[in-house]
Amino acid sequence: MKRKGLLLAVFSALLVLLTGCNSLAVLNPKGPVAKTQSNVIIFSMLVMALILLVVYVLYIFMLTKYRASKAAPDYEPPHVEGSKWLEFTWIAIPVVIVAILSVVTVRTTNALDKVPAGYEDQKPLVIYASSSNWKWHFSYPEEGIETVNYVNIPTNRPIEFRLYSYGPITSFWVPQLGGQKYAMSDMVTKLNLVAEHEGSFVGKNSNFSGKGFADMEFEVLAMSNAKYGEWVNEVKNTADPLTEEQFNSLLDTAKVGRQTYSSTHLEFSPAPEGEHAGHNHGGDSGDHSQMDHSDMDMDMDMDHSDTNDDGAEHASHGN
Repeated sequence: MKRKGLLLAVFSALLVLLTGCNSLAVLNPKGPVAKTQSNVIIFSMLVMALILLVVYVLYIFMLTKYRASKAAPDYEPPHVEGSKWLEFTWIAIPVVIVAILSVVTVRTTNALDKVPAGYEDQKPLVIYASSSNWKWHFSYPEEGIETVNYVNIPTNRPIEFRLYSYGPITSFWVPQLGGQKYAMSDMVTKLNLVAEHEGSFVGKNSNFSGKGFADMEFEVLAMSNAKYGEWVNEVKNTADPLTEEQFNSLLDTAKVGRQTYSSTHLEFSPAPEGEHAGHNHGGDSGDHSQMDHSDMDMDMDMDHSDTNDDGAEHASHGN
């Protein structure tokens, strides 16, 4: 009895303490993508809670109905053969549960790869989000500006984040706006998000990528279209342009604060897409490309020299 009382007291204390905690970010969505994912999470939790409820009810029923104290001292249980219907039932129920969760998950995942419903007719704002040790670079090619470690977006407009990395694989994640997606060095992945509420949201790298992983947080500030336009104009008029030397210095610096520029690094260091796809965007990519071109030139020269030698040999035999 003392042990039960202690457990009850601990459980009650946890309930009181947890009621003062803020809601989980993933269950406090501020956009349609996060809302869809939140609904799937809640649905899965309800399904699992229902399963646990049935299991616990059956468990208590079996303990109560078939407890040893209810049987006579000389009772011997009868020999019972296996039941095919019982075996079919306890195999079919898990299959049905897994099938339901699988269908919901697959349909939701396919829907989240597209522009959210209701925003298909709007032109998305393209923002290139590239990671480096241990920071995030946000390039706005439409506006011609760039930020570091923070990103401002307009509300009620689809945002197409194009993700890639200047180092190890990272994962771009804004819990209140949508799920995570990987950023890699040799390709661009796309993530469609929409913020339907103004406010400040925390973004992070959710993929362990080294010792500076914990510091790779950034702010996503969602604002009205009018405020967003004012901010863009202010950046263009007040911020300095980003030079290639400054960008290379940023890549080499482990930790930096927020920075703003009136141009983007895409002009001299384009994203790995289109004709630039598949190249290594590490620090010595330029040297590798020069070496590749020089090797090709050497191979072509050797081929020409072999052709000339063969031609001369045939000429001598002809004479």
